[in-house]
Amino acid sequence: MSGFLAVLRRDLRLALSGGGEMLTLVLFFIIVGAITPFAVGPDRALLARIAPGVIWIAAFLAMLLGLDRLLRPDRDDGTLALYRRADAPLAAVLFAKVIAHWLTSALPLILAAPFLALILGMDMEAFWRTLLSLLLGTPALAAFGTFGAAITVAVRRGGLLAPILIAPLCVPVLIFGVGAIAPLGGPDQASAALLLLAALSLMATALSPFAAALAIDWGEE
Repeated sequence: MSGFLAVLRRDLRLALSGGGEMLTLVLFFIIVGAITPFAVGPDRALLARIAPGVIWIAAFLAMLLGLDRLLRPDRDDGTLALYRRADAPLAAVLFAKVIAHWLTSALPLILAAPFLALILGMDMEAFWRTLLSLLLGTPALAAFGTFGAAITVAVRRGGLLAPILIAPLCVPVLIFGVGAIAPLGGPDQASAALLLLAALSLMATALSPFAAALAIDWGEE
């Protein structure tokens, strides 16, 4: 447990000391939504209807920006080799990184979501559903991102390859995330989508550290 907390504190401290990266993620998230009215026109009804999809796509793309800094700096400076030889299991270290990745990449986007909702003209009910769906779904994106970073950490320019590898895994998260905000089948479908989002996040965060640890061990052999 002490090793897990040490890794979590270290990653959070490094992320906060380089605060420009978090600001970049937030600005990218907002800009994706801000340019949408220029692409589809100023029709407020249309913007409100497509807003759930725009917000989820913006969150997904913004979280992809931070994948290359998840594990590659640790590999370059030798920290990853020390993690593999530490008393704490490598899966526990990677679980700490999943949590740190969510706190430094997803949580700032959730806090910035009101600005995007205002730009896209969402009503209050849809806005609260958006926040809830992001809270339940973004842990899965963070877990899949950590897994993708682990697979490509030993590959040159792996930061370009990781988004391509994890995109198919993230499609169900986007589908259920949008379905929880703008359900076609009514409240029951929205509740089911939220439950599926929570299930996906629980499964991804539970399994991805072990899968990522195996990928690192195979890649470093």
